[in-house]
Amino acid sequence: MSIAQNGTRRDFLFRSAATATLMLPATARAAAPALVARTPMAAPEWATLQRELLRRNAEACEAFYASYVDRKGWLKVFERWGANDGPDDAAEATNDWAILHALGGSDRILTLTHSFWEGHLKQYTAMRTVETPAARRGMYYREFPVQMDWQHNSEGLTTFNCMGLSTPRDAKLLARTRRYADFYTGADKSVRNYDPKLRMMRSMMNGSRGPMLRDATALDWAGDPFEAGARFHMEHGETTYQETLDHYVEYTDVVGDNPLNLQATTLGLNAYALGAGERFRRWALDYLDAWVDRAKANGDMLPSKILPDGKIAPDWWGGVYGWGFSPIATPGKREDRNRVPRSITAFLNGTLLTGDSAYIDVWRRQNARINEAGRQKDGKFEAPTMYGAEGWYSFKPGPYRTNGFEIWYVSQRADDRAAAGDHPWVSFLEGGNPDYPVQALNKDLKRVADRVAAREADTTTADTRLADWPIDKNPASVTSLIQLMTGGMHIARPPWTSTSPNQGGVPFHCRLRYFDAEKRRAGVPEDVAALVHAMGDTSAEVTLVNLGKARRTVIVQGGAYAEHAIESVTMDGAPMAVGGRDFTLRLEPGCGTRLKLAMKRYANRPTLAFPWDR
Repeated sequence: MSIAQNGTRRDFLFRSAATATLMLPATARAAAPALVARTPMAAPEWATLQRELLRRNAEACEAFYASYVDRKGWLKVFERWGANDGPDDAAEATNDWAILHALGGSDRILTLTHSFWEGHLKQYTAMRTVETPAARRGMYYREFPVQMDWQHNSEGLTTFNCMGLSTPRDAKLLARTRRYADFYTGADKSVRNYDPKLRMMRSMMNGSRGPMLRDATALDWAGDPFEAGARFHMEHGETTYQETLDHYVEYTDVVGDNPLNLQATTLGLNAYALGAGERFRRWALDYLDAWVDRAKANGDMLPSKILPDGKIAPDWWGGVYGWGFSPIATPGKREDRNRVPRSITAFLNGTLLTGDSAYIDVWRRQNARINEAGRQKDGKFEAPTMYGAEGWYSFKPGPYRTNGFEIWYVSQRADDRAAAGDHPWVSFLEGGNPDYPVQALNKDLKRVADRVAAREADTTTADTRLADWPIDKNPASVTSLIQLMTGGMHIARPPWTSTSPNQGGVPFHCRLRYFDAEKRRAGVPEDVAALVHAMGDTSAEVTLVNLGKARRTVIVQGGAYAEHAIESVTMDGAPMAVGGRDFTLRLEPGCGTRLKLAMKRYANRPTLAFPWDR
């Protein structure tokens, strides 16, 4: 039985854990007393650096915008269609800006983020290919890529997926999110990407103009001819257009379903969390559970190739980006390009949407199966990372730990800890490495400065740079802020806290989130800094400090989507019952406090509504 078929148990998880939160009258909630921190606290170095990093990020992002975006909000590049340097890369130019604002960055950053998103939609709607069939009538249609795989679609949605963190009541955002999601729920009959009876996507190449139901060609992936390697720098190492085509010669097997399509479930999560309705949650879970069933039927391995009739292919490891996909990806060199591990993001969505950790069990069993295929070589253990017609191959030293960090982050189980790997942040959370906060913040400050220097030294012009060029100049550096302020994962480019492959388009996963109660916006108030010291399955510890001369009031919420219940808060040895999604803390000027929180994780259905609107 799949997890979806066990809906009674799943819904009970929420009812039993969150009744007090969901049923508490608004008047009663408003009357709850606020904690007040009156104890003076000398400004910690981490707090000063944190506020400085928020400020420098904002300044550097604004300068980046002035350099690479025109007055219409269009990216100043040579526009192309293609997986190397197409619309998804353009959309990534402002990655992490939306999260930066949600953490407490300036309102100006949010304005620029929205301006660029609107501009790039118009820009790539207007752009057309000549030879590549899918985009001859525009690279975007109905404000969405016309037909591409979900490695690239998800990367291009990195910013969009986080916009609701700051503007959950934006009517345009809600309408757009519903439209995007319905390209995949089956509700929009004009596209037919999804077969609701078989609970499968019909192709791994899909979008606002529907699925590709034929073998893909190199042209479909690479886009129209251009002066590759002559006029433009090529991030993938090609020196000619022919080499760009050669990169994609083996990218043909796209008909049928592929685990990467699971990343479309984030659109269902977004729509549900914005209040669009239960059907979006139900679709995301039904589709996800179809893959749970497929993994079980395939010996606990997610198959990478599903036939058009919904059956697992005999060569279950096949398909583009599948377990056996090792094409010539750079000139003259074969590379393992298995992207199945990226689909774990959908299983994280499953836990968010249900509170059920069984979705992570799928990945724990899969990793165990891979390690069972490991071997001893020269006295040392090694595990495979790929599977083909001849069996397992591409062995790497040590146990298979891909996605081990994400599994542990969700489960918080001691037996998952080893697979999470060693990381200085985790060491800090476990009581060691006390200098990590200062070191991490300084590292991000340096990254901002380095990116600013790279932009200032850039001699390219709009007609000599491709859409992937500005990505490495984007100065937004939020890894330390996400870790230290929220106890969150930054699954992005590069994955500094993750063992998963580089990826984008992932929802925000964190333990705590903050709101400015006076300005009624997302993020910590001005002058306020936060540091999560420790996290366990049922607990968290955080210090909040007010570095300014004015009183600040901050609302502390459990999780990015209010998914974690805060049962009680202890300050100065005195516990206070909360029994809800959040609590309010008033910080007197120059004062701070360390709080101990008792929590029940994944106890509530996800919502992006601000605390005062719930």
